[in-house]
Amino acid sequence: MSGQVKDRIIEIIAEQAVLEPSDISLDQSLEDLGIDSMGLVEAIFSIEESFDIQVPFNANEPEKSDFDISSVQAIVTAVEGLIKKQTA
Repeated sequence: MSGQVKDRIIEIIAEQAVLEPSDISLDQSLEDLGIDSMGLVEAIFSIEESFDIQVPFNANEPEKSDFDISSVQAIVTAVEGLIKKQTA
């Protein structure tokens, strides 16, 4: 499942950044990729829909969120954690 999660998140982020998935690396931040706050919200909605999860994210105060958006890898790790919680 882990590889599928990572690949789908990269697809979602690439779509928001108008890049090819192969242009996305796990250590990049969304800011590095040119994704603004509106793109972030769209990505969060797509992630929730793709994995049938609820992301604890406040777009107005992202720094106060439990959902780490500091890098692509952080997002993958956070989503994997939410999926685990849901299936536990």
